[in-house]
Amino acid sequence: MSPRELKRVCVFAGSSPGTLDAYGDCAAALGRELAAQGITLVYGGGRVGLMGLLADAARAQGGEVIGVIPQALVAREVAHADLSELRVVASMHERKATMAELSDAFVALPGGLGTLEELFEVLTWCQLGLHSKPCAVLNVAGYYDHLLTFLQHTVSQRFVRAEHRSMLLVEESPRGIVDRLRSYELPRVDKWLDRASS
Repeated sequence: MSPRELKRVCVFAGSSPGTLDAYGDCAAALGRELAAQGITLVYGGGRVGLMGLLADAARAQGGEVIGVIPQALVAREVAHADLSELRVVASMHERKATMAELSDAFVALPGGLGTLEELFEVLTWCQLGLHSKPCAVLNVAGYYDHLLTFLQHTVSQRFVRAEHRSMLLVEESPRGIVDRLRSYELPRVDKWLDRASS
């Protein structure tokens, strides 16, 4: 199978830097990696926290960066002024839809409720067959360990199929995650709901 074409990758990331330097280091490394490979970064448009470190590193490497931010968050997330393009939209729903439409794949860096909500929405869309784009987490310093354990619990309790759990890729390095996104093959699942057990 030929590698998946990756022109644009959407990255979800915290508007806080978190407590560990490793989070920011990885965000910057991912920005550089995307730029070095000629992949456009699509992200939430802020210049603070991991979002800002990600975008700054991609721009410093000469990469193209598209930010998408709701008007209501322009001040709160401090919209980035030095991007290839900044799209100011009317709502969070429009923000997520625009980022999804622009992108060929999705990666979550460490982040809070917004990052988790964005990740699980695109993962659910993939489960439902609304898109076939790869979804991944960069598990920096074990940040997502407990979440991954919980996801395995959802499988063991038969709320999530193992095939659907496998749709979420997990890597610890920026280069590793880009390689996984390129080689991703969507699992074949006959049905997404176990009707026999309902």
